[in-house]
Formats: sequence, C-alpha cells, structure tokens
Amino acid sequence: MKFLIISHAVHKIKDKEVYAYAPYVREMNLWLKYVDEVVIVSPKTEGNPNNIEIIYEHDSLSLKVIPNIQFTNFKHSIISVFKLPIIFFTIINACRRVDHIHLRCPGNIGLIGCIAQLFFPRKVKTAKYAGNWDPKAQQPKSYKFQKWLLSNMSLTKQMQVLVYGNWEGQTKNIKPFFTATFRDSEKEALVKRDYSSTLNFIFIGSLVSGKRPLLAIKIVESLFKKGKNVNLDLFGDGVLRAELQDYIIKNELQDYIKLHGNQTKKTIQEKLKTSHFSILPSKSEGWPKAIAEAMFYGVIPIVTKISCVPYMLDYGKRGILIEDKLNKAIRDIEVVINKPNDLDKISQNALSWSQNYTLDTFEKEIEKLLKA
Repeated sequence: MKFLIISHAVHKIKDKEVYAYAPYVREMNLWLKYVDEVVIVSPKTEGNPNNIEIIYEHDSLSLKVIPNIQFTNFKHSIISVFKLPIIFFTIINACRRVDHIHLRCPGNIGLIGCIAQLFFPRKVKTAKYAGNWDPKAQQPKSYKFQKWLLSNMSLTKQMQVLVYGNWEGQTKNIKPFFTATFRDSEKEALVKRDYSSTLNFIFIGSLVSGKRPLLAIKIVESLFKKGKNVNLDLFGDGVLRAELQDYIIKNELQDYIKLHGNQTKKTIQEKLKTSHFSILPSKSEGWPKAIAEAMFYGVIPIVTKISCVPYMLDYGKRGILIEDKLNKAIRDIEVVINKPNDLDKISQNALSWSQNYTLDTFEKEIEKLLKA
C-alpha cells in the first residue's frame, strides 16, 4: 500500500531523515507499520531538530514540500493566496499516485486536502480530526467547513473520520477515537500522593493564548495567596514565554512557579510521577493528550469544560472541571482540594481510565482501519 499523509505539521530534514513534532510522529509511526510506501505533503523548515521532534520510522518515505501559509494578517493572507495553487496541485498530484489518502485536520493544509480528496471518490481515505468535534462549539468558519465536508457522505466518499468524543447525530463515516502516548509496559500502580503538604501543579502545553498558561499561573498564584502550599512547573514553549517570565518576575513568583521550556518525554514522565495536579485551562481542545498522559500516572487533571473533556473526566469523578474565569476557577478547585479524603479516589479513577488508552490499543485499532 502506498500511503499519503497531508499535514500542516512543519518538517525538518537532517542526515536524510525526516523529523516532526514528536507526539504526531509517534502516532503516525504506528500507522506506517502497515504500509509499504509513504509520501508526506507538508511544509518544511530549516534547522536542527529540537527536543520535541523525532524521526519517522519507515524505510520508504518521501517528503513533498509545500509552502507554509498563514492568514494572521493582511500581508500574510495576500502572500498565502498566491501559494494556494502550488499547494493544491502538489496535493492533487500526490493523491493520483497513492492507494490511501490520510488527512490531518483541522488546519489550512487539511482544508485544501479536504477539497482535493473530492476528486478521488474511489480511493480509500482516512482523516484524523484532532480538534474539537463538538457540533455546538464556537469555531472558525474554516474549521466548521472542514467538519461539514468530511461528514458529508454525498461529497466525501470512502472516508473514515476519526474524531474525539461520541457525539449524537453524526454520519456513519464519523468514528469516535482517541489518542495515546504510553505503552502497556509503562503502566504503573497508583502511587498515593500526600495532599496535606506541598501541592505540585504541572502545566504541559504550548505557551500560546489558546492554552491560557497565564491563567494557570494566576490560579496557582491565587491559591498561594490564600495560604495553600503550592508550586507550578510549566513545560512547553511558545510566543508567550517572555511575557510569562516577565509576569513571574514582576510578581515575585519565582520561588514556586518555574518555566522549563520543551523537555523530553522521559523528563515529563518523571515529573508526572511526583505531581498532584495537571492544569490546562485551554480555550479549545480535541483530546488533550497532556491531560490523558497526566491521568495515566494518577495526576488529577484540572481542565476547562470544553470538547470531550467532561467525558474524559467523567463529569468530575476523574478530575476537576473549571470555568475560564479566575475567581470561579479558584472556587471550583478549592471545593475539591479542601476534601483530601476524596482526592485519592479521584486520582485512582483518573489512572484506571487513562490506562485503557495505550499505544498498544491504539495500534490495534489503526491496524483494523487499514486492513478493513
């Protein structure tokens, strides 16, 4: 089988090896075990791979480079419009030469791929929609259009769409799915935490406005000012890093709030084993992998009520659901942490649920998809 991946993920090449964002590549490597040849259509950038970029594992893999596009301002939008024909026809030509078309959505490149796949109604296709599939969610029009087109079985043929969550009223080609990071072999029994001493909070995610890292910092800052013995470690990088560092210094939070930047999977794993709470007050998510990873080790998640997160947290039995307003979030958190006898049960519930979703289980489901 010749397998095509159409993705907005930015790739790098070093020593003839292709690198990209580690969680995404780690997942794709499971798909690639069951195909003979791989073609990737995506943007490329220069530079050496960093701590969170890894190699695709396949002996027959080629990268078809397309320009990167963005519509963040007028200038970028005009430039991107002129790039669209190049991207579209590169994708069309790649689709002609493969047996299976795989789209990574949502995103600008995924949107173009959604349109291009219409010209190949007889080819087998899959799409991984890694964003929020909630039909009621407020989202950009381009995201809504991708969701509509992928689920429109009159236009989109031979397509299985993998989405996070089980939503009512979906077409037959929409398949509830999940994602994973750890193997069955990495499962560990619950290590009970001491919730009567220092409470260790962890934030794992990009330092961008959509993840609301500043709100996470303010939540822990407020708990500290209320007399709680707390600390917060933030793992990840992004455009807000300098702003967050300035806030920490200006408000003299350095003793209990620290930015660590991007770190390896192993470093994150070890930190999770000693953390009490994982906080991610995002604006939007699909299946927040960072939260599922934390739950895998019994870390209690604190997450906004978005997408399929309430389902993941069993509506409060496996974690703490919060609003995006600081004072309300603090009250929701305090209600739970002021009942220390309940925290062990929540932690165990989180671990038991998350350990059902391993890479081994994920791989079996992928194999079924590709061999169907």
